[in-house]
Amino acid sequence: MKKQIMVASKAMAVYCALPAASEHMIECGWTRSYFHISEVGWPMHFVYLALYLIFVEFGIYWMHRELHDIKPLYKHLHATHHIYNKENTLSPWAGLAFHPLDGVLQAISHVVALFIIPVHFRTHIALLFLEAVWTSNIHDCIHGKVWPVMGAGYHTIHHTTYRHNYGHYTIWMDWMFGTLREPEDILKKD
Repeated sequence: MKKQIMVASKAMAVYCALPAASEHMIECGWTRSYFHISEVGWPMHFVYLALYLIFVEFGIYWMHRELHDIKPLYKHLHATHHIYNKENTLSPWAGLAFHPLDGVLQAISHVVALFIIPVHFRTHIALLFLEAVWTSNIHDCIHGKVWPVMGAGYHTIHHTTYRHNYGHYTIWMDWMFGTLREPEDILKKD
């Protein structure tokens, strides 16, 4: 766990650069972000939020999958995170223990979405914060079993098989693209 804390601490400054850059782009008016929900109304706010979350889930799924499939990316970036590949080596700190560029690449869809989908500024910032909380949560080995949530049970399978459960908040992308493996499937095979 000490190594996880060290890796996460070293990468934290780079992780913080992404929200700082996105805030600057928002403040400059380069994005489709809005500051007051009254600018779009509550119904559209929720429509945009749903589109934003779908876009981010899709982006994280594919970035994570490519970090596994493109061998140089895996070797030089994502392997740093996958040294924690057994249940007894996973902890919430493992969720933040990434190569700095890997962490930025996996969160980049949050920023790209700002240019495509109108999103409330404070909601965007809250979701970036929740990103860190969530990534810690799915590495804590406590599986809540709330379908379709990508709980720690699903993500622990990812760390032991390397070929399944790339999704982030939900299992929907894994289900759609054929990479879903249920925690119960592991128990049945033992």
